[in-house]
Amino acid sequence: MLQAQSQIRGSVSDRSTGDKLEAVTIALENSTIATQTDEKGNFALDLTDSTAAHRVIVSYVGYESDTLAVKPGEMLQVKLRPARDLQEVVVTGTLKPMSRMDSPIPVEVYTPRYFKKNPTPSLFDAVGMINGVRPQLNCNVCNTGDIHINGMEGPYTLILIDGMPLVSALSTVYGLSGIPNSIVERLEVVKGPAASLYGSEAMGGIINVITKSPEKAARLSVDVMGTSWAEMNADLSLKARLGNHLQTLLGINYYNYQQIIDRNGDGFTDVTLQNRVSVFNKWNLIRKHNRVASLAARYVYEDRWGGQTGWSKKWRGSDSIYGESVYTSRWELIGQYQLPTKEKLMTQFSVIGHHQDSYYGTTSYQADQKVAFGQLYWDKELGNHSL
Repeated sequence: MLQAQSQIRGSVSDRSTGDKLEAVTIALENSTIATQTDEKGNFALDLTDSTAAHRVIVSYVGYESDTLAVKPGEMLQVKLRPARDLQEVVVTGTLKPMSRMDSPIPVEVYTPRYFKKNPTPSLFDAVGMINGVRPQLNCNVCNTGDIHINGMEGPYTLILIDGMPLVSALSTVYGLSGIPNSIVERLEVVKGPAASLYGSEAMGGIINVITKSPEKAARLSVDVMGTSWAEMNADLSLKARLGNHLQTLLGINYYNYQQIIDRNGDGFTDVTLQNRVSVFNKWNLIRKHNRVASLAARYVYEDRWGGQTGWSKKWRGSDSIYGESVYTSRWELIGQYQLPTKEKLMTQFSVIGHHQDSYYGTTSYQADQKVAFGQLYWDKELGNHSL
């Protein structure tokens, strides 16, 4: 028996701002039929019965879901309400998305709006605004640092990017200052031990950097910041949609500080001079049934030095004038893919390449490191319990 086909059409927007929302899921209740809004917030959903009334569920990360009774041929104007803080979706406490209220581990969430109260060029400087979190410089010459949570030393703070342990080993020395705020959608902070999920590196706590997603980012964003010390930080990001199934986000960050300052008169630079560029590119594949598929890449190059104020690059490796010079070249690749199975099986992987060419006075350090990480997890619901 053939059933007549019909559609409902409409658009979805933010109730408070009126902005159109892209990649919102509109699903037919008790059915596998679903669609998503396009970049203008519009959608069209096919129905199997042209006469019966239906109920559709409209859902989007960071917003309260809405269930509507609709009739075939109806035009909808859906306005979603931003979720309250306790309903924010977090992943750090359980390795899977769930509301903060339901998370067994307390997770604090910080968005870029919070950090704009005191603009900073990097994540390392920004987290100092979080209660109980303290970035600490361990060397006044080269400005290497780590992050302490509730007084625990830096090696016991685990830094994740999209749930992957990218900031480890060599990158813990200078890598924290190479993460620009422009790629951050939110920070999830866990204070206190979380070793059962993440190992001994998380004894002090966790900072999980969730990078921006193409569907939620602005089409074009430009942000330039300068300080009285002649620091300059510039961020550029743009997104594009390629066809109906592919979205991409490109972010470029440039930071420059070349002002030699010696306020205490000891003959050494007070702040390390830096020249850094970071390029971030993320791709999302739009799949059936809201299955996840994403790939992100980042490249960072940094030239930093500190030491006696008369130092220049011609003295690199010399004992005539003391200086510490570090060249860093680093690339990262992160991906996740949900298998096309009835059960929710998710794969995640990361690959890192890090090269450091440095001189500390006359002492040379040449370091190369490559790290790969992968995991497969099964999200299974058994009654009121999760595995």
